[in-house]
Amino acid sequence: MTDLHSDEFVLTVLRDARTLTVRVSGELDYDTSDDLLRAVVEQLTEPCGFRDVRLDFRDLRYIDSTGLSALLMIHRRTSSAGALLHLDHRPDFLERMLTMTDVLDHLTAPGHREEAAEAAQDDDATGAGVP
Repeated sequence: MTDLHSDEFVLTVLRDARTLTVRVSGELDYDTSDDLLRAVVEQLTEPCGFRDVRLDFRDLRYIDSTGLSALLMIHRRTSSAGALLHLDHRPDFLERMLTMTDVLDHLTAPGHREEAAEAAQDDDATGAGVP
């Protein structure tokens, strides 16, 4: 387990064989969004084989547009890695933001794992994934 601390922001990273869970506490904003993105990307760049990436927001107190942007970037990275992103324990204000910006379905729709696997197969077939 790893904790990244700032005054009001804490990330707790938990791993098992198939699932990465990141608990987000405090305010996800301009000052902290890069920390969340970095924590997830670092875990995805290691040989891991995660099938699921779970962001646990039970202790989230605030999110701004930069935090939303970080969620979209995390979604892109998890999809590329063939993992399914889950946004767990969303507080009402996060749910409203995701709904108002029309990204809730994009971030949480099932089937991203299959799309990512198909894209990876296409890259392999065309040699696009080979440097």
